[in-house]
Amino acid sequence: MTDMINFAIVVAGITISILGMVMTFRAEHMSRQIKTFFICMFSVIILYTLSDLISQISLVFLGPEYRKLSKYAVFFESLFSSLLMPMLTIYILKKCAKTLKSSLFFLVNLMWFIYFALLVWTQFTTLIYRVSEENVYERGPLYPLLLLPPVLLMVINIIGFYRRREHFNNREQQAFWVFLLLPVASMLIQMFSYGILFIVLGTSISAFIMFLFILDDQVEKSVNQKIEIGEQQLRIRTLQMRPHFIYNTMTNIYYLCETDPRKAKSIIGDFTKYLRNNFSAVVKQGLIPFNDELEHTRSYLAVVKARYENRIYTEYDTEYTSFCLPPLTLEPIVENAVKHGLDPELSPLHILIRTKKTEEGAEIIVENTGADIDPEEEIRIKSSEKEPHIGLENVADRLKSLCGGKLMMSPRRNGGVVVTMTIPEQKSL
Repeated sequence: MTDMINFAIVVAGITISILGMVMTFRAEHMSRQIKTFFICMFSVIILYTLSDLISQISLVFLGPEYRKLSKYAVFFESLFSSLLMPMLTIYILKKCAKTLKSSLFFLVNLMWFIYFALLVWTQFTTLIYRVSEENVYERGPLYPLLLLPPVLLMVINIIGFYRRREHFNNREQQAFWVFLLLPVASMLIQMFSYGILFIVLGTSISAFIMFLFILDDQVEKSVNQKIEIGEQQLRIRTLQMRPHFIYNTMTNIYYLCETDPRKAKSIIGDFTKYLRNNFSAVVKQGLIPFNDELEHTRSYLAVVKARYENRIYTEYDTEYTSFCLPPLTLEPIVENAVKHGLDPELSPLHILIRTKKTEEGAEIIVENTGADIDPEEEIRIKSSEKEPHIGLENVADRLKSLCGGKLMMSPRRNGGVVVTMTIPEQKSL
């Protein structure tokens, strides 16, 4: 029964280690340093568990003629298991931006060399353990002496990590405590319990749990970083409003001050609202009420229509407004419709903005009668290099990351473009 349990433990350890290795190679959100550490760690654990499996097979099923195989397998099993603590020490120091000349690294290396010396001495004595002529593994009276350096290795790492814990976030601290304490408990049980391989199981499970904690932390960091990058891009693009739009608007106001002061005053008010909303969006976090975004869009259209009088007509069907969305989502779509749909050779541009409540949440539809869009360009329109503005691709990305929304583009039946945004129910007011 003990042999069967040990075989099951070793096979489980190998399986867990291989699974961890595969997941490490496939992890897209891990930094190169962390990925390298886990590849090395799981490689060592695989070699450790394979050596243990070979020793189990040799000791249980093979005869005295395989005594040397058992002896070598037990030796490498002990050697590979001892490499994990120095590897962890190096990772801790690298994470803290410390050199390998620290006292922690010196003490860990000292303990490891003492352990290695004891392991080599074991091959020439029977005081610690031996593989008998009958190919039977037997502990000697000084067997606990061999386990003392690994225990001290772990204790030194525990103290070293505790003193440097401020360099690690909560998730990383949890991961390291699991990896440090679970093997210690397994080794202490192993010292006083002969038979079942607790240390093999404890090492494999603790390494995999540590990997999962670190992977979860890295994924969360990557997602937050992408959101932050998206917000930074939004701020940059907001600040990079098309210079010619501002210039043309100011020029138009300049001439209207003499010919139509009342209209000039009205445009100044709309333009001021437009600028204020743009710059407010730079510092806003999260979602805003739809009415705020709609008011911003109205200000933009009022300024544009003052320049292109009788060339742009707008219609609103927005009875449903009780929902939130990311800032600068509706206005860029309308801005894009004006940019690509307004053509002196075509009929006046008509823009229809509609909202409606759906089973999934809210839906915003922007229709325009401008030029048709190439199907291959759907959801892929990017900001023009000559005239930087917030592109639809940026809007789609922020909708997805900030509220789980979607942006779809399709041709309009009688010519033009239809852009549809969906906002999930959980983000409604």
